[in-house]
Amino acid sequence: MDKASGAAVQGWGSGTSAMTPAALVIAESEMGDGPKHAVMAAGGQVRGRVRWREAAERLDRQGPLAVVLAEARGAADADIAPVLPMLDAIGRRGDARIVVTLDFEQIDLLTATLAGPGVELLCAPSDIERIAALCIAGMRSNDRVHDVGRSAEAVRLQRLNAEVARIAETLARLTRGDGDLRYADRRGGAVGEPTHSYRAPPPAADAPEVTARDIRETIRARRLRDQYFGNGLFEDPAWDMLLDLFAAELERAQVSVSSLCIAAAVAPTTALRWIARMTEAGLFERQPDPFDRRRAFLGLSDRASPGMRNYIAAVGRGGVVMV
Repeated sequence: MDKASGAAVQGWGSGTSAMTPAALVIAESEMGDGPKHAVMAAGGQVRGRVRWREAAERLDRQGPLAVVLAEARGAADADIAPVLPMLDAIGRRGDARIVVTLDFEQIDLLTATLAGPGVELLCAPSDIERIAALCIAGMRSNDRVHDVGRSAEAVRLQRLNAEVARIAETLARLTRGDGDLRYADRRGGAVGEPTHSYRAPPPAADAPEVTARDIRETIRARRLRDQYFGNGLFEDPAWDMLLDLFAAELERAQVSVSSLCIAAAVAPTTALRWIARMTEAGLFERQPDPFDRRRAFLGLSDRASPGMRNYIAAVGRGGVVMV
């Protein structure tokens, strides 16, 4: 092994600065120098670059790293599939953060395996989205523009995590039958005014059974808003996905990750982040496809499903419109 190759394998070994985060790039040659430039713009060093068909061997002997940037776009499924379990294991162990770029058509293939923490999935990202993800993953930059991008992205992720936690608590309350949510957000002794909440009446013995058609009509009504007011004004991916999965549960149908991304009605990368957080919060459950290991389905968890049923029943008893 030559000196240059030895330095690359050592990861944190020799280089311009031992304090500079090291990155391994997995990308086909057709990607050009874009991945390298993204790592450098995020304040890191590329300690090696391999194609997907060479990645498994390289990861077996790779030294410490801060980040693995895996550019799945343009790569063959047969080359990608054997490497994914290794990347997932690295992310779960916390050995390195994994940033993966992919095309929409690759969502089901990659999410069937890359389901653990430590993995960030970017669907058809822009250059600044890729750089921001690398910054969040552990790269550092002294450039003011990159710091602003990183801070804004970090704030968005914090807000997403907080919103998922709120949704999880709300569904848990509904599952327990506690319909008074006026003080649901006053956790940890926080000071706040109670909201003007409506408490549903007690259950009716002859309450009509909710149907999948009812839920689908609600989903269609939500999409009509976009038709008249434009996309982005009414984004609510968590609720859109909960409705879609609940309708599928009533239909006894299975929902792929890519299909749920469409139902979320937001950018695919945003939808993937919501799916990851909702899964971590115990609201979504992954269900492997028994006939195709390259695909996984998503469904409501045992906590989310009764919460949805109780909420929709409460809406029906109260005579209000579900939106």
